[in-house]
Amino acid sequence: MGKYRFAIVGTGWRAMYYVRIAEALPEVFELCMMLARTEDKAKRIRDEYNVSCTTSEEELLSCKPDFVVVSVAKTVGAEIAMHWLDKGCTVLLETPAGIDEETLSKLKKRDEQGQKIVVAEQYIRYPQYSALLKLVKKGIIGEVNYLNISLAHEYHGASLMRALLGINADTGFSVFSRTYYFPTTETLTRYEKIEDGRIADKNRTIALFEFDNGKIALYEFDSEQYRSPIRKKTYKLQGVRGEIIDNHVYYLDTYNRAAEAELEIESRVVETRDPNPNLGCFKEITRISFQGETLYEPTFGLCGLSDDETAIAMLMKETAEYSRGNGESPYPLQEALLDAYMAIKMKKDI
Repeated sequence: MGKYRFAIVGTGWRAMYYVRIAEALPEVFELCMMLARTEDKAKRIRDEYNVSCTTSEEELLSCKPDFVVVSVAKTVGAEIAMHWLDKGCTVLLETPAGIDEETLSKLKKRDEQGQKIVVAEQYIRYPQYSALLKLVKKGIIGEVNYLNISLAHEYHGASLMRALLGINADTGFSVFSRTYYFPTTETLTRYEKIEDGRIADKNRTIALFEFDNGKIALYEFDSEQYRSPIRKKTYKLQGVRGEIIDNHVYYLDTYNRAAEAELEIESRVVETRDPNPNLGCFKEITRISFQGETLYEPTFGLCGLSDDETAIAMLMKETAEYSRGNGESPYPLQEALLDAYMAIKMKKDI
């Protein structure tokens, strides 16, 4: 049926991820139009990125995209997503699904009415995390029951903890949380390096999730962890027959003898001309294996995309197929609503 056609509502930092994906995979995706709030912004997009950009909703709809990406401020994301749902579009909404329970209830009703909305929860599709999930599902450490996770914030963290522990969307939970503030040296923002040694208070949220099936997750995340070279992302996943700590696997073999091995990650360095320090140089994962068995290879081949963009590209493809009637939603809304609800609850200190 040809390329997957999509449009983008929004022109900010996150929207540009989808632009780069379309540029890297022109044989797979066609970005037919972007929608800006003002003509000045539309002109800037046209001039800087050579992408069609309009301020007219009717013009965007005339492109007949397979799906519309809504990439705007999270305070209004759900509202704008529902606007495009009412126009008959399949919507891929940037996370989170919503920031309050009333919004989550509204989205649930739209889903029940048959409108197609997919929340762009990409973390479980990251090369490293998708490989880890495959390994866990193979039973290398047996039934998992405890996770200490410091990999991603709020709803992204919730999605990963549920996937790694095998928590279904209908499993109840309780949560106990606190947010603390610690002085931290700033090093990197979305747009620039900071090398003057400035210090600012940064928040760290710690939350204990107790699920009704007896499984436990200890969530911890620092607002600096995504980019700071002095704040490491880490995890420990424990099962009946072993544990995995930061890609190192401790387990019992078939003779119940202790063994250990690493997840082997192969990558290549990608250098771009982008002046942004976050985008100018990164590693593209080429293969992940465990004891000779391949757990991950790039779906689209080597195309110069980061982990985040690779995961989003996979979600875009699956959303387009869902829109065309070829399969179920790649991320059922019930799960996205639960991730957002867990994030809301963990931010309420007790």
